[in-house]
Amino acid sequence: MADQTHVLFVEDDDVIREATQLALERDGFVVTAQPDGLSGLASFRANRPDIALLDVMVPGLDGVSLCRRIRDESTVPVIMLSARADSIDVVLGLEAGADDYVTKPFDGAVLVARIRAVLRRFGHAGGGQGGDSGSAASGGVLTFGDLEVDTEGMEVRRAGQPVALTPTEMRLLLEFSSAPGTVLSRDKLLERVWDYGWGGDTRVVDVHVQRLRTKIGQDRIETVRGFGYKLKA
Repeated sequence: MADQTHVLFVEDDDVIREATQLALERDGFVVTAQPDGLSGLASFRANRPDIALLDVMVPGLDGVSLCRRIRDESTVPVIMLSARADSIDVVLGLEAGADDYVTKPFDGAVLVARIRAVLRRFGHAGGGQGGDSGSAASGGVLTFGDLEVDTEGMEVRRAGQPVALTPTEMRLLLEFSSAPGTVLSRDKLLERVWDYGWGGDTRVVDVHVQRLRTKIGQDRIETVRGFGYKLKA
């Protein structure tokens, strides 16, 4: 996977930018590194990378704003880099359309693993990875009120109108639609949708659920306090 993967990396710290670029290139990735948001946006438009790594605090155009601009033009996966795990910037980045985040300082191997996990689910947005972590949704069109989910064509319609979802949002909806009325815990969704084999930040799930709700209807996904979420049949 990595030997054909083009990574856009936007980071203003010279040491972190150069060290991370070298580490990713050693793992076979092709890396275009930029020191600020404006050059990052220009590079994105010129090169159309396979994935973008965006530091939250970069000059010119901050990472959250850059993520929002990228998401307006593309569904390419985006990972935000934040110096603090509890920062509001993490939530802002996810709300802007990021698919995941990594906290700095990070281990190079962890970053590579996270990149590959994101790319796996983007490359297989229509289903799981096999075994227990895959989506059970398959075949035909599933209907929930005015919501239609085409699990083969990877299309969603609400009241007959197409709904544009990112691959992560589509994976999340497939998990819900594969078991309507069944409560899915945040940890289970992290495992199945984000491919986390370890504990992750459940804010990633919460923000994506909220984004999905705005597109398919606020009352379509129900919060079951203390347990998780379920899709109303």
